[in-house]
Amino acid sequence: MAQLVQLNATVSESQLGQRLDQALAELFPDYSRSRIKVWILDRHVRINGVVADMPKFKVLGGEHVEIDAEIEEDARWEPQNIALDIVYEDDDILVINKPRDLVVHPGAGNPDGTVLNALLYYYPKIADVPRAGIVHRLDKDTTGLMVVAKTVPAQTHLVESLQLREITREYEAVAIGNMTAGGTVEQPIARHATKRTHMAVHPMGKPAITHYRIMEHFRVHTRLRLRLETGRTHQIRVHMAHINHPLIGDPLYGGRPRPPKGASQHFISTLRQFDRQALHATMLRLYHPISGIEMEWHAGIPQDMIDLINALKADTETFKDQLDWL
Repeated sequence: MAQLVQLNATVSESQLGQRLDQALAELFPDYSRSRIKVWILDRHVRINGVVADMPKFKVLGGEHVEIDAEIEEDARWEPQNIALDIVYEDDDILVINKPRDLVVHPGAGNPDGTVLNALLYYYPKIADVPRAGIVHRLDKDTTGLMVVAKTVPAQTHLVESLQLREITREYEAVAIGNMTAGGTVEQPIARHATKRTHMAVHPMGKPAITHYRIMEHFRVHTRLRLRLETGRTHQIRVHMAHINHPLIGDPLYGGRPRPPKGASQHFISTLRQFDRQALHATMLRLYHPISGIEMEWHAGIPQDMIDLINALKADTETFKDQLDWL
């Protein structure tokens, strides 16, 4: 028995010149490029209503793509009893506070043990919703708030709200370096040319906008509050690295420990032991997809970030007489 897959989307103008299989892998990230290539070769893909059977066909941007294919039943994801920190729930949506070390969706290297598997166990009916109701993601080691749709109508409305930038997502982070003022990074983001697990600022990438303001200064670090206008993969991490202020602990974008001069061994140890990007989705605001009521949730930063910030404060206090901005 097979599962019917029906997908449709519009190719972004920023994908101009990409191979068809590459463009579709970006449009439908739940499916591997190799699977999509097979679908193309088996004539399951239509562009503007016409069958496209050449994976190397170059897209122009703006094309409407439809895929009608099948996946064998054993490729479906299985429910798993994984605890979820549910902040809010009604008949249409779930809001969860995701911990670190939890991948949102199965993929290469993470075939199970994900938020999606947990959702299938917690609410079996969500199997009838594409991607088990997941409409946006957080990186594996980024903590904080995510909204999940429990029904197809709710998911449809939430996806539309994301596209219209009607969902507000704010984050807290700790960046390396002294930042003197808040601002906005507006730089397009694309897959890195050679490192497939990395993203990068690129003129041909998708539009990406990140606003940030300073919450607190430390000796050589800065605590930030950030708001996304767009939701590109690794967006905050890429944008902060681009302006030479990568997040503490970021394993991909240069957030290696840089203890300041004279730091205590305890502080140095705290920095070195913080082994993930210091990033937490702290606020989520949206219009309910069915009732239309504006709703807002907050999630305090997790203990590992609390410990990190306390260590930064203690280090700053020790050297306050040497800091002219205090």
